[in-house]
Amino acid sequence: MQLAPAKGSRVVVAGGCGGIGRELVQALLEAGLSVAIFDLPTSAERHPPPPGVSLFTVDASQAAEVDAAFVALDAAWPEGFDGFVNLVGFAADRVPIDRLPITEWQRVVDGNLGSSYLLNRAAVPRLARRGGGSIVNVASGLATRVLPGFGPYSASKAGLIALTKAVAVENAPAIRANAVAPAAVDTDFLVGGTGRERTESHLDREGYMKMIPMRRLGVPTDVVGPILFLLGPASAYMTGQTLYINGGALTP
Repeated sequence: MQLAPAKGSRVVVAGGCGGIGRELVQALLEAGLSVAIFDLPTSAERHPPPPGVSLFTVDASQAAEVDAAFVALDAAWPEGFDGFVNLVGFAADRVPIDRLPITEWQRVVDGNLGSSYLLNRAAVPRLARRGGGSIVNVASGLATRVLPGFGPYSASKAGLIALTKAVAVENAPAIRANAVAPAAVDTDFLVGGTGRERTESHLDREGYMKMIPMRRLGVPTDVVGPILFLLGPASAYMTGQTLYINGGALTP
């Protein structure tokens, strides 16, 4: 049985210029799929997409920009698309809840959960018009295993898991919606994100790896395989599920 989507399928990758996104886009292209990317202008400048990939620059936290990006996608792909992957998100500095400014809480939650809502809201009716398809949202192990200082990020990613379940139960059987929840992956995300200002790493790498049974950080390809599986026909009886990718650190 084929694990990845069928050759010739169309997949939209929000956050496709990031560390995991670039590996995913390359894997989709190698499998013979057509790919469109949504990402911040700064991300696209730092890591331009490969030839043949359609790029739509967008700040996914802004409803008008998300709607405009999907309208532009409709014009480029009037036949629609078969899969949607949401990699949008970022973590901020580690600050305890009682010292966290409300503006920072809102920024992180809007940037992660709010963006995911806007993207899923726009993707669902287009997949429905296509006759169905698959959505994969990228959450985080921090949604379940919360560490000090990650309150807004953990809350937003826990909300994304719940949002994924809502999309799944509201749109079955035509549309499947699942999530992956990686642990720390060795990308620019650890220092603020591909399209954002660099910050100090919020991860003690050596200390963190001691908690991982497989004794290493994740790499982008560790996440790409599960996403391809959830996009493809081999996961046809899966919806509303979350796959944890963490080297054995979290086994819920």
